[in-house]
Amino acid sequence: MPIVVVSFSRTRAALPLARRCMNDMKDPGAGSAADQQRPASDDNEAMEILVKVLGPIEVTDAEGRPVPVGSRRRRELLGRLVAAGGRAVPLQVLIDDLWADPPTTAAGTVRTFVAELRRALEPDRPPRTRSRTVETVGTGYALRIPRAHVDAHRFEDTLRALHDGPGDRAAGALGEALSWWRGEPYADLDASPWLTPERARLTELHRQAVELRARAVLDLGRGAPLVPELEAFAAAHPWRERAWVLLAHALYQADRRVDALASLRGARAGLLDRFGLDSADHLDHLERDILRRAPHLTPAPRDEDRLRLLTRTEATGGYTRLRAMSTVAREAAVTGGTNLVLAQEQRAAAAAEAEKTEDPARTARVIAAYDIPTIWTRADDPARSAALVATTRRTLLRLGPGAPPALRARLLATVGLEHRGTRDRWAAEAATEAERLARELPDPNVLVLALNARFVQSFQHPGRTGERDTIADELVGLAARHDLPLFEILGHLIKIQVCAARGDAGTAQRHVVAAERLATRHETPLVHVLTAAFRTMRLAARSDDPVEAARAYRTLATDLAGAGMPGWEGGLFPLALLSLRMRHRRPAPTDPALDWGPYRPWVQPLLHLARGHLAAAREAAAVLPAPPADHLYDALWAVNAHTAILLRDAALAAQAHDALSPLRGEIAGGTTAVIGFGPVDDILAGLDQHFARR
Repeated sequence: MPIVVVSFSRTRAALPLARRCMNDMKDPGAGSAADQQRPASDDNEAMEILVKVLGPIEVTDAEGRPVPVGSRRRRELLGRLVAAGGRAVPLQVLIDDLWADPPTTAAGTVRTFVAELRRALEPDRPPRTRSRTVETVGTGYALRIPRAHVDAHRFEDTLRALHDGPGDRAAGALGEALSWWRGEPYADLDASPWLTPERARLTELHRQAVELRARAVLDLGRGAPLVPELEAFAAAHPWRERAWVLLAHALYQADRRVDALASLRGARAGLLDRFGLDSADHLDHLERDILRRAPHLTPAPRDEDRLRLLTRTEATGGYTRLRAMSTVAREAAVTGGTNLVLAQEQRAAAAAEAEKTEDPARTARVIAAYDIPTIWTRADDPARSAALVATTRRTLLRLGPGAPPALRARLLATVGLEHRGTRDRWAAEAATEAERLARELPDPNVLVLALNARFVQSFQHPGRTGERDTIADELVGLAARHDLPLFEILGHLIKIQVCAARGDAGTAQRHVVAAERLATRHETPLVHVLTAAFRTMRLAARSDDPVEAARAYRTLATDLAGAGMPGWEGGLFPLALLSLRMRHRRPAPTDPALDWGPYRPWVQPLLHLARGHLAAAREAAAVLPAPPADHLYDALWAVNAHTAILLRDAALAAQAHDALSPLRGEIAGGTTAVIGFGPVDDILAGLDQHFARR
């Protein structure tokens, strides 16, 4: 239902602080004793605030702006009222829960905390009027915030509603619900007699949601991408028989039948040896089904709409539905594969549909709801990215300079993130302005997004490895402090690229370990594909056997094919083979089955030379485009330098020398953390040697 903001002409700020405290502690209009068991009503339209306890306690308004609630004691009081689920908590219970050894002034102190909490949540409430958020009920207090506005309550209600729902609906909605978790419940509070069981209860609900979502995805036949997260889940909860069943089923759907059977047998032995538990029937049943290849283990896709679970989000109201589309897209993108492709399509569709409402504020919030980190500078779908950038820029123009700073910063960061791989100054300026605004805000979520945009735009000019190193350090520290795991992972991935560019494999490996540990904990399987790419690059650099390195790159290409990142995958495997051929002084690979993707123009002269077509090679070299301002800039210039030497093209050699000079001391292609064309210094020395440059 719509949220109505109540405003008053009289301001409470005009009242002296002490008088306002006394007015609040008088508790006008206290509820009756019958209200003590009344849960929070969703009919309350007085407040437009959101309370989050699935992580550190946070209170925000509908625009995402923080609402300060004060000291740890006040946050603990708020948390205790949230845990009551809308029911009244007697004053004496609050005293006992807040203090192990209550002082004599405890009752008055609780009333003061309540008064201060009310002022924080209802700053415009006139004196001597009834509180609509913290209500006095008998001798106690109850939180009267709608359940949909408290993340823990919303999570419980979602889990309850979807427990037996259809797979496509449950998978999407539970994925979104799990994304509300930012860490341990009430993470900023110390353990206490009331908090310990509440944390345990919510944590168990989280485990149930993970299992329920996995079952829904498996029922749709899409279990393969779940394998990494279910492996981590089962290892963390080895006593949960259902976790092993889900893992084995996912392995089977990933065409790993032997691993699935081994997982079940290992689970059976572990349950007996470690916990003294006999095997459950469903372990045996699944094993028999796998052995006989039961058809129900791999259900066929029902239809296109059911595959595209994001489009099945059920919500009421145009804006709610569109924002839900964008939010669910964010959750799905993290899992990679087909879901990543669908998520990007869904996000673009939601933004385009929102713009048709001609409400720029709503359009802005739909766009801003998707905040997935970006590690690569080549768009997966350039046309789709261009359309989203155009929508975002029009929305910024319609909102004008008076837009809320946090919302404006998110939109500017979106421009910087989506318009990548170019030398357009306005895109870099958008990222810079987003960072400036974000640093003036208390919200770390906005700052990490702006830093990501600045990272992407840093590729506009060569030689910015040091700048990216600084960005990565800040991302890792900021995200770790504020429990933003996706952006902490992003910081480590950038550090891997920086270290790979500098040839510092040891430091890079430490960041690989950190990124993989976070990815396993937070169920982001795509990260393991990226770190595998770096390991393949290291193997290729160390190995003197081009066949071994080519085999490793071929394996990587197979993994990439299902990652859902065509902007990263397209043409990269042939380019890696070319780097091996160049290193071992062999001609470019001419296998017609190789798809060079967007990199064919720079490789075409070498392909002609490999086939003995010198004239055609010269013609292709004469029309070479400038490499784009992205991760492959120096790699493609290394290819151009090689071409110039083979063709004895002095003009192309001079261009390559000028382009690579700012990158002295680095590895050409190293910033990709996938392929390397050797030290830039060696390439420049080769050009100098062949063309007698001074």
